Amino acid sequence: MDGLQPAGEYEISVDEEPIDGLSFLAWRRVATFIHLPAIGARSMGGQMLPVDPEELQAAIDRDASAIDKG
Repeated sequence: MDGLQPAGEYEISVDEEPIDGLSFLAWRRVATFIHLPAIGARSMGGQMLPVDPEELQAAIDRDASAIDKG
């Protein structure tokens, strides 16, 4: 992703696959994607880019912290 993205709501997709050989149902995350542009943003087209789930969670945590302090 080039540069910062504007504030807004973004759709996130997570691809998972089942973990075989366990005695219970479990899933493993294979990939995480962010859909650009933001929901409601005007654009002729969109794209889906891979994103590091740890970086995504850190950004979500920073936003929540800023709102709490707000």
